[in-house]
Amino acid sequence: MSDQQPPEAPARPVDVDTAFWLWLIALPLMLVGYLADAFFAPQTNGSVLAIGFAVMVGLVVGALVLTFLFLLRSGYRWCRTLLTGGGVASVIYTAASLFGTERDALQAIVFAVTGIVGSVLIMGGVFLLHRKDAHGFFTK
Repeated sequence: MSDQQPPEAPARPVDVDTAFWLWLIALPLMLVGYLADAFFAPQTNGSVLAIGFAVMVGLVVGALVLTFLFLLRSGYRWCRTLLTGGGVASVIYTAASLFGTERDALQAIVFAVTGIVGSVLIMGGVFLLHRKDAHGFFTK
């Protein structure tokens, strides 16, 4: 028998921890913007079914992103890939929706603040996840 220890997993870089927290702050912001937009949209006219569906979709997507964030901290490369793609898609959706949808003043302010701040945090997190130190961490 040998006295060799199994190789230890590399220590989690600070970039990965910082990206995790950026994403974790951005998640509720983006959800609030999405749900406010769905709740006050003129096409729903207060439809309980449409609002309920929007809340359900928001909660499911939020739970998936949260799950991927915790798996990301364990070094799963595929989580980084999914979060990067989803993050870029949500930033594009938010940018297109900022300029392409008519809203009341309060609704526009809520969507703009949550969307812009959330998008900046997401893109900061995506950037940090693809830096050299963080890249070497994702081995699973």
